[in-house]
Amino acid sequence: MRPIWNGSISFGLVNIPVRMFSAVETREGIEFHMLHKDDHSPIRYAHICRDEGKEVDWDDIVKGYEYEDDKYVVFTPEQLDELAAEKSSTVDIQQFVKEGDIDIRYFDKPYYLEPVKGGEKAYALLREALKKSAMLALAKYVMHEREHLAVIKPVGRLLVLEQMRYPSDLRSGSDLGVPTDKQVTDRELEVALKLIKQETKPFMPEDFADVYAQELEERIKAKIKGEKPVAKKHKHEPQATADDLMSALKASLAKE
Repeated sequence: MRPIWNGSISFGLVNIPVRMFSAVETREGIEFHMLHKDDHSPIRYAHICRDEGKEVDWDDIVKGYEYEDDKYVVFTPEQLDELAAEKSSTVDIQQFVKEGDIDIRYFDKPYYLEPVKGGEKAYALLREALKKSAMLALAKYVMHEREHLAVIKPVGRLLVLEQMRYPSDLRSGSDLGVPTDKQVTDRELEVALKLIKQETKPFMPEDFADVYAQELEERIKAKIKGEKPVAKKHKHEPQATADDLMSALKASLAKE
């Protein structure tokens, strides 16, 4: 793996030199190209001026913010650079927090942190201190000209930096129609808790796979060979209504 960032963790007056690596392998899925139906020629996308109906070169394109219908304020690349966060090569720990205090919606992207030669002992110290205290280190750092919020958490012998979203990035969801707890009876809740207990087991990531991608790959191979793909039938469980909810819960318990 190649590091995507080099710098250090600021832990009080201690600086821990580290390198950052992406902890995920981005899979865009199987890519389809847009083709002309008649001759299967690829479709080319162009930047067309809406008023003139002509294609515009990249050099003649600028960025603008629409503040009213068809009215824009334009920014040059130099003006946008002035707004960019000041570059820093430090992950500055701001405070320590309990993991349960952070809403799951704030977590975004995980990165691995590896100590650079000379920083191994301080790295291990921070890792073990976080383990013993059962705390997360809340930090700020700059990458791609933007200041990010993050938490650092020990995972095995690694320190993992989880990039976070800011509150302004989240939608509230307050306008969605959701039921109150008054619609649930004590007996229904009791049976639901039994089902949760029955279905509780350790998380084994290898038990899960992208079934859609696997089936799509099989169909692509079949089409290349000139074979007719066999469609697999998927079961669709009926949704339980309020009237038969208890029956569905009891049947779920008996299923095991």
